[in-house]
Parts: sequence; C-alpha cells; structure tokens
Amino acid sequence: MTEQEKVDPQLETFILSETQKQRFQVLVHGLTDTCWDTCMGHPTNRLGSKTEVCIMNCVERFIDATTFITKRLMNTTKYRSEAPLEFQ
Repeated sequence: MTEQEKVDPQLETFILSETQKQRFQVLVHGLTDTCWDTCMGHPTNRLGSKTEVCIMNCVERFIDATTFITKRLMNTTKYRSEAPLEFQ
C-alpha cells in the first residue's frame, strides 16, 4: 500500500459523521414534507387540534417505520455476515 492509498482515520471518522448528519437531515426534510402534505389543509394562523394530532401521528408512524426498517436491515446484514450466501 502506498502513502497515497492510506486513509487518515480522523478524516474517515469525520466523513462518516458528516454523512450520517446529512442522512438525518434528508430524513427530517422528507418527514416534514410527508406530514405537511398529509395533514395540512389550508395554513392558518393557528394549528388546529385535528391537524396537531395528525402531525403527531404521522411523525410517530414515520419513526416506527424507520426503526422497523433499520432493525430489519441490521438483522439482514448481521445474518449475511455470519452466513455468507453460497451459490451453486
């Protein structure tokens, strides 16, 4: 391995951290757009109780779905790393 091919561990950690921050921001923006489109009729000066409940439910379901998918992917990845696929 040449000097140019070596990766600085601090730089790698920084890039990973920034990538995770960016993914989180994209997730939050997507959540905001989805719940806004689903729950908001015509914007007014105040948030009505039905709209507030809708947004809370939307956010909770979005978080539940994201958690479920993340756990499923982690389990799938763990399973694949423990028992690699064999092709015949």
